[in-house]
Amino acid sequence: MSNPTSGPDVRLTAWVHGTVQGVGFRWWTRCRALELGLTGYAANQPDGRVRVVAQGPREAGEKLLQLLDGRGTPGRVDKVVADWSAPTEQFDGFVER
Repeated sequence: MSNPTSGPDVRLTAWVHGTVQGVGFRWWTRCRALELGLTGYAANQPDGRVRVVAQGPREAGEKLLQLLDGRGTPGRVDKVVADWSAPTEQFDGFVER
């Protein structure tokens, strides 16, 4: 469901590098995403990164991306690599995987 004032929904896929596992990062990301009205998930990756997939208005995705790469995150974020695309699946809410 898209907001007519913000254009079509988009999909943000962000790979968060740093000390982001075992520090509450996925829970924190879920809270921020829900506040912004985004759907998707945050999942630990075997190499220590966290993969964040968020769908919704581009403006909300850009705000989440700023939060992921800003101060105040749990742990330590060294780098965030982001990719934008069209939504490819439907999510019910935002979950930790």
